[in-house]
Amino acid sequence: MNIVRKISLLGLALSVAACGSVEVPTRNAPFESLPDTSLSAPQGYLQLKTEAVPAPVAAINQSNGLILGQSPVSVNSVIIRVPRSLKVSEANRYLPRGDIVWREDPIGDRHAQVQKIFEDAVLVGVTPLTGPVKVDVDVQVLRFHALTEKARYTTGGVHSITFEMALKHPETGELLVPVRTVRADLDGFGGQQALQAEARGLTQKVRISNHLAEVIRQELSNPEGYKNASLGFYQLLNNL
Repeated sequence: MNIVRKISLLGLALSVAACGSVEVPTRNAPFESLPDTSLSAPQGYLQLKTEAVPAPVAAINQSNGLILGQSPVSVNSVIIRVPRSLKVSEANRYLPRGDIVWREDPIGDRHAQVQKIFEDAVLVGVTPLTGPVKVDVDVQVLRFHALTEKARYTTGGVHSITFEMALKHPETGELLVPVRTVRADLDGFGGQQALQAEARGLTQKVRISNHLAEVIRQELSNPEGYKNASLGFYQLLNNL
């Protein structure tokens, strides 16, 4: 990107956010060890929702710690972490600066609301996995930036979502593969498109939850993981 384009994008981003003060996100904080919620999958639960399919993932040779080949997995438990250090923004601007922007639940504990969305979505995503290698899935949210009211009912935008995912040995807690940073952006509907989607039951929460479930499924079933979508201009603004 040449310097003229960079200056143009920066100027436009500043003009979009000029109606309020800048809030500094903290999404670059390292993977933390924090209080969390651990969801153990009850016996038979994962088989109830969809047909079982194996998920290839790098397996560890217990004798020397080297990564060998691939092996299908099943999920023993899911841990979701939403660090309290993530900054919440309630500003009704097109592009508020914060780590958590969420509107479809009543005003309250946004960290807990985002954690619940991730818990439900990840459990759906891991449901079909019934391989012989059991793993614990440990997810730490870095950014959950849905649309404000102003963006939702005018221009639309991008649901900008980033998290870290680790696969661990259920008994020892040992990492089975390196921690992976996953970007899971989703096109955010605006204006008439948003209203029509809501009329069909496709709220922001429904779309984001379905999207996250698919992202997790791909992360655990595709050796290359999930490939983030290219969503153009608004995605660039989110990344400035």
